Amino acid sequence: MTYYIYHIPGKKIGVTCDLNNRVTVQQGYDSSEYDVLESSEDIDYISSKEIELQREYGYKVDMVPYKNLKPKTKMNINITEQTTTFPCPVDKLKGQLFDNIGMNWQTEHGKLDITPKTIDWIMKNVKTSMFNTNRSYVYNKAFARFYDNNDVFAKPIKCSKKPLKMFENIRQWADERGLYDKGDVKTQLIKLQEEMGELAKATLENDHVEVVDAIGDMVVVLTNLAHLNNVNIETCIASAYNVISKRTGKMVNGTFVKDAD
Repeated sequence: MTYYIYHIPGKKIGVTCDLNNRVTVQQGYDSSEYDVLESSEDIDYISSKEIELQREYGYKVDMVPYKNLKPKTKMNINITEQTTTFPCPVDKLKGQLFDNIGMNWQTEHGKLDITPKTIDWIMKNVKTSMFNTNRSYVYNKAFARFYDNNDVFAKPIKCSKKPLKMFENIRQWADERGLYDKGDVKTQLIKLQEEMGELAKATLENDHVEVVDAIGDMVVVLTNLAHLNNVNIETCIASAYNVISKRTGKMVNGTFVKDAD
């Protein structure tokens, strides 16, 4: 496994083995907004080098080396009647939570889990342990009330197909930015029309780069539009394919015309 030390100028220096997921998806920076300072398969070297570079660039230095924070398959949390304690300090918690999306545990106040929405709540309510500054915790009862007060948890998105990683990344990106909480289907429909205009312009000008960009933007908008309509885009695509795969017809003037029923 290769580990990367990334630098977001003016913000931070960190380590990850997945630049796209950690820096772009989780933190919102595209590849032009950060630099890779070092890479190595030696986690001991990369852990000490990260701290050295943080000091050199004048950033906050991590108290715990990266090698000691490397996520396990399942985060080792401690659950009591009152709290759930995480095995890392607050400033490292968000990354570990994203690495453990889908994890769930049972408390006296109900079942809790890690999703993009609950990560947002956890980060707003997490506290540093008074016994160990390298540990953090949330109150189980308050966490459980968050579920009670958010109808979205009672209406899970329906999807008859296995979610695809790229679409999951898009949904996570949109959710982190409040698009699903503050946006609606009408604004997304308008956005789709705008992107369609961009595609038409690029097509007429034979601008391949802009065509690719516009098609990608339209897929992102369609993914969010589907989510806001309580369905995953994977299900929409599968449903459409099940219909067109059975169609017969012929090409007429550059387009496929289906046979009449």
